[in-house]
Amino acid sequence: MDCTNPLKPAFTGLALGYTASGAEQVAEWATGAKVFKGFNQTGFNIMADPAFDGELAVMFVCGDDDTLAADIGFQAIDAGSLVIARLLEPYGMLWIHLALARGLGRDFAFVLHRREKETP
Repeated sequence: MDCTNPLKPAFTGLALGYTASGAEQVAEWATGAKVFKGFNQTGFNIMADPAFDGELAVMFVCGDDDTLAADIGFQAIDAGSLVIARLLEPYGMLWIHLALARGLGRDFAFVLHRREKETP
């Protein structure tokens, strides 16, 4: 499991981007291991209780496994193969920016609202 974000010093951005991700680098270092990306989109304090007024925080995951996020209480969304970490890491950077630079603090997470499909 890769839960990191490949940050530049002083949290000024990501060191990797569109052609590679930190998760892909981890998979390269751990040749033959199953690697998945997740738990990089909110703070560790949310991990113990990802519910907000009965609504589950979303945790996007990609790679070889998505069950752990659901097992600990997140609304787990399988975003696809490990290459999608290239999207999840900037999403994690957004959380860091909002928490630290914009003053939201660490006590928030993202949610995913869906409209129920109407039956004909």
